[in-house]
Amino acid sequence: MEFPEEVLAHIFSYLSVTERDSASAVCKRWSQSMSHPRVWRYTEIRCETGEQEDPALQHFSSLLPLVRHLKITVSSLSDPANRSAALSVLRLATSGPLQTLSLSCSGGVPLFYSGHDLEEGLEAALTTAPEHVGGAFLSHLDLRGVPFTLSQSLVRVLARQSPNLRSLLVNNQTLVCKVEPEAVVEVLGLCPLLNTLGLFYTSLSQKVVDELLLPQRCPLLAMELYCERFAKYIPPLEDNVWAGLKHRHPGLKVSLILDHTLPMDHFSSVLQPSVPLQHLELLTFTDLVQQTHLVTQSYSHALETIILQTTSSPELDSALRSLAAACSRLREVHCYCVVSCDVVRAFKDCCPHLWRYTLKTRKEPHPWKCTVIK
Repeated sequence: MEFPEEVLAHIFSYLSVTERDSASAVCKRWSQSMSHPRVWRYTEIRCETGEQEDPALQHFSSLLPLVRHLKITVSSLSDPANRSAALSVLRLATSGPLQTLSLSCSGGVPLFYSGHDLEEGLEAALTTAPEHVGGAFLSHLDLRGVPFTLSQSLVRVLARQSPNLRSLLVNNQTLVCKVEPEAVVEVLGLCPLLNTLGLFYTSLSQKVVDELLLPQRCPLLAMELYCERFAKYIPPLEDNVWAGLKHRHPGLKVSLILDHTLPMDHFSSVLQPSVPLQHLELLTFTDLVQQTHLVTQSYSHALETIILQTTSSPELDSALRSLAAACSRLREVHCYCVVSCDVVRAFKDCCPHLWRYTLKTRKEPHPWKCTVIK
């Protein structure tokens, strides 16, 4: 009971909202400490009770404007009460100077659910808070975890209401992308401080690149790209374009996810040698021997994480051993097919920074667990 209030607040910050509600009932001092701003600075809220008015959220509704970094997870989207609770949290949190917002969903998605209510609620939350001008303080927005197609109008509104954005992640791996390159150009113009961008590959164009190459832009640090079947209908970014981006933004690191819906003959057009590739996922469930050799030849100097969903073969084992020998900066490798013991040994011997891997020498029940090197 002699702990300073700041220490209590730091401890309480690790509790969920429900646990904070229980702890506040222990004694008067704990209840008073629960209103300390440090308790709420980083807060994760799970909307999963099926109640539109969750008792814990009701209890702390006046404190949600203290949140600076918020993660909302909506469980079971089929329950309107969970979605409504998430929107209530959004309205309350954005009435304060919220800096970071992450919105994700877990569980099944209802058939034909378009996410309009969540989109409209997010837009309203950022535009109807007069005191703090909605998202004026927002610097990081992560929508990768929402399972519905994001509208282009929403992305434009987010940029208009949040001109201080430094990271915008809308690469949420849905079947369709509605965010066209013109919208990305507008976002880049409205948000001059953006240094981290997550997009569908189809949202890129030469005009987007030209905007990124402007001398007045702040350095671009990270770009995440999701490539799916519609990427085959657009002109790929040529190697000289990536070379220009890398020259203009020398600290740029790129993450690429190539989905199984993208035809294999388009992989090489996406995997240009000058891409400053740090993270790569090839999710094809087919033979990837040729692509593995291509990765070894082009990205050995920068690649830190690789994830392969492929099929076993002696040729793949040989390609993986070559990859291990060339890519000394690898920190993670996850290959979701059976490999030989020599492959495991090669990565452990040749990659001094390796700390986590999924390399199985025999079939195991799914999901496969990764090995962490201590």
